[in-house]
Amino acid sequence: MTKAFDAVLMLAFGGPYSPEDIYPFLRIVTQGRRIPTERIEEVAHHYMAIGGKSPINEITLRQAKALELRLKDYGYELPVYIGMRNWHPFISETITEMSKRGIKRALGIIMSPFQCDASWNQYQRSVKEALEKGNINIDVEYLPPVFDHPLFVESCAEKVYERFLELPPEELANTLLVFTAHSIPIRMAEESPYTEQFKTLALSIARKLKHQNWMIAYQSRSGNPMDPWLEPDICDAIRELAKQGVRYTVVQPIGFLCDHVEVLYDIGIEAKKIAEENGVRLLRANTVNDDPKFIHALAESVHSYIKEPRGKCEL
Repeated sequence: MTKAFDAVLMLAFGGPYSPEDIYPFLRIVTQGRRIPTERIEEVAHHYMAIGGKSPINEITLRQAKALELRLKDYGYELPVYIGMRNWHPFISETITEMSKRGIKRALGIIMSPFQCDASWNQYQRSVKEALEKGNINIDVEYLPPVFDHPLFVESCAEKVYERFLELPPEELANTLLVFTAHSIPIRMAEESPYTEQFKTLALSIARKLKHQNWMIAYQSRSGNPMDPWLEPDICDAIRELAKQGVRYTVVQPIGFLCDHVEVLYDIGIEAKKIAEENGVRLLRANTVNDDPKFIHALAESVHSYIKEPRGKCEL
């Protein structure tokens, strides 16, 4: 049975628009969490190092506009709204605006390729809270993650191949391809398909490239330093790889669907610096951002869900 929707609700993390936004933004992100003050100061420095703002806002807007246009090719005149969990436009602000415009049924797209409580359920809870707090009646269903969509895999692979072309041809076979995702607490990982989905996407990209020399690592760990989180950390992995004689590596942060501070700083600056200090040349493969094939993957997934809905997508 075909389901009809009035709109698409694209849900993302959010980020500061200017240096003045950084600390207010970080206060929201860390509220109720056991984050050491030193870590907050460190992340604030990271934002300053990449220009004093996050690119996520602009890129998410481009993704939304591109998806809205692509959906027209499937015959859908669906407005695509953006709701950010941690900054403007907040999910609650967007939900209110949607209600004013008469939206009754929306298909939510959580902009994360992998599912866990932090990357998935928290967004659904934020939508539910916004609806209840505003006494708003909008039915929201959620598109499944696109980690296994062939066009998404192809888009990721093409970004890696662009970096392969920058390497000496004789070094390509020995170049280590490292896929990264945001580290999460081990307990959270055990209660979700996060690591399985991560490994599935990494394997699919490597097979697409026919590149056998690859591994996965984690990045951007935060939270209580006493809590066990997923490892190996990308920086530790680079140091160990250098000891093993690795000279070239291409790192692709496939756990991110667009550039974040975690992509531009944690990989593009910090990991790259550590690689240089250890005699390794590190090239960062781009995230998919608003690549047409990725947008096509989203549009095709929306079309498939509308035609053959599988019910609400939850963990």
